[in-house]
This record gives sequence, C-alpha cells and structure tokens, in this order.
Amino acid sequence: MNVIVITGASEGIGAEMARQWAGRGKGGNALVLAARNVDKLKAVATECRAFGSQVLVQRCDVGVQAECVELVNATVAAFGRIDTLVNNAGMSAQALFSEVTDLGWYETLMRINHWGSVWCTHAALPQLKATQGRIVGVSSLAGLVGVPGRTAYCGTKFAMTGFFEALRVELAAAGVSVTLAYPGVVATEIRYRGFNAKGEAAGKSGLDETGAMSVETCARLIIEGTEARQRDIVMTTQGKLGRWLKLLAPGVIDKLALKALNQHARPQ
Repeated sequence: MNVIVITGASEGIGAEMARQWAGRGKGGNALVLAARNVDKLKAVATECRAFGSQVLVQRCDVGVQAECVELVNATVAAFGRIDTLVNNAGMSAQALFSEVTDLGWYETLMRINHWGSVWCTHAALPQLKATQGRIVGVSSLAGLVGVPGRTAYCGTKFAMTGFFEALRVELAAAGVSVTLAYPGVVATEIRYRGFNAKGEAAGKSGLDETGAMSVETCARLIIEGTEARQRDIVMTTQGKLGRWLKLLAPGVIDKLALKALNQHARPQ
C-alpha cells in the first residue's frame, strides 16, 4: 500500500492529483486529502473511493503548524506509514509593491506557501525516512524567475524552492527523493482568489491566461515526475527556456516577464 498525503486537495491541481492517483493505484493507494474546506474534500474523496482507494479526509490549514503536525499524526494513526508527501497547498497574489500599504498579508502568504511546506515536511520526515519515500513541493515558474507584480508570490515560491533544493541533498543518503514541480499558468481559480494590493481576494487574474495548461495535464506531469523521483518538473517550453535565459540574457527575461502580465496589472 502506497500512502500519499496531498495538501490543498479540495480543488484544482491537488484534487486532480488525488483522482488520478486513485485511478492509477488499482486499490493499492491510500490517499490522505488535506485542506481547509472539508465539504469539498469529502466530494473529492467520494470520487477517489469509486476507484477502490482508501481515503482519509483531514481538515488542515497549513498556515498553522499544529494542524500540519496533526495531519501527519492522523495519517500514521490511520495507515501506519507515509510514502509520499505532496506539498501542494498554496495561495496566489498579484500586486505592485508600491501599491501595498499593509504588508501583513505578505506574512500570511509566506506562512501558507512556504512555512506550510516546511511544517508538513518536518512532521512527516521520520515516516518518510522509514519508507525511503518521496517529497514533492509544488512551486511555480514564479519560483524560478521574478515576475513583476508578483513580489509576494515570487518571494514565497523562491523560498520554497531554496528550502527543498537544500533538503534534497540532505536526504539523498537516506533514500528520500525531493521533487520540485514548476507549473506555469494552469487553468484553475487560484489567481482569482489570491490577494490583491489590499490583501483582499483579487477577483481576476493578473496574468495572460491564453494557452493555460489544463489541470489534468499538470496533475499527470507531477505524478509521473514524482513516481520517477525526478529532481525538477518544468512543464512548459517557455519555462525551460526561461531558466537558461535568466543566466545568459537576464534583460530578455525581464521584458518577457513584463509582457506576461495582464494589461490591467502592468505599471503605468
């Protein structure tokens, strides 16, 4: 039995990963679905159980360390082990730094996107070492290249990337793999619910959504990369090219990043 813990599993990429993993396991996967919205988690769990998977629903706000610890404790109590931890929970933000008056929501975003991954990983580490398991961090292309108008989001994802890259080396001898996923623009609601300059739900996307990747494709790429214990999953040609251009022609990257912004979100 492969026990897979997925944070942010109530919708979007997390929910789709749960459904696909349930379908791949032929009853051999046990899924632990964590998020704040229990009703949505239960709906996803019903879909996963239809494939024959065992499912535990656990309410968890990853921005609270005690709830991250409880997620791990509940998983071990139910299934006795953890094989894969997917740190997927996250929140978006779109705001020009000069327009932000209260930086309190910057701290909130860091607790969710970065610290939530740190806390869940720390709590699960003894179990993952025992099973020579897999750790996944769902970062973003904004965790590789700075994007104007997304200083808060980039800051959290760069922190997440740095943490997991260092942890990968620390855990190599223990047989625990660390995979970082870098989605680009995916067709989910995350940007619409993310913070604006006032720390309120933006209600719109600050990025050009043309050609957004489907959530099904994104989830499949993460699962395949996780099972193959890949170091990095960079999902788009643009993302792969951007990593090299950042080193070779950083000025070009700056121009491309500005172009990617929604017209209404650009500096005037």
